[in-house]
Amino acid sequence: MRAVIQRVSEASVTIDNQIKSEIRTGLLILLGIEDADTKEDIEWLCRKIINMRIFPDEEGVMNKSLLDVGGEALVVSQFTLHASTKKGNRPSYIQAAKPDVAIPMYESFVEELESQLSSEVKTGEFGADMKVSLINDGPVTIMMDTKNKQ
Repeated sequence: MRAVIQRVSEASVTIDNQIKSEIRTGLLILLGIEDADTKEDIEWLCRKIINMRIFPDEEGVMNKSLLDVGGEALVVSQFTLHASTKKGNRPSYIQAAKPDVAIPMYESFVEELESQLSSEVKTGEFGADMKVSLINDGPVTIMMDTKNKQ
C-alpha cells in the first residue's frame, strides 16, 4: 500500500462539476492499493499517518500530529501510485489491485482511519474522474509504502 500524504490548509474533490468532499486544516491522502496489501498494512499506515508529527507547534516546529491539531482527513484512491515506468514511455499499472480487491481495501482503510481519528474521514469516489484541489501547507508532502516498514 502506498500513500502520498500532503499537509493542507484546504483540499477538495470535485466530480462532474460538483464538490463531493472538502476539508480545511488536515491531510490529503492519496492511496494506492496492490493485491499483496493486508489488514495489517491498513492498521500500520493509518497509525503512522495520524501520529506523524508534521504540524507546527507554538514555536513553528513540526511537532504536532493530526490528532493533536484536530485536523481533518481526505482520502482519494490513486492507482497510479503503483505505476511502473521501467520500460518505454507508457506507465504500466499491473501492480495496482483491480477494483474487486481495491474497493474493499480502500473502504477498510477509510473505516480504520475514522476509528483511529474518532471522526469522519472525507473521501473521493473510487474509480471516478476526480478533480483534486489543494493548498499544500508548507509545502509538506510525504510518501509512504507499507512494504518499507523497517
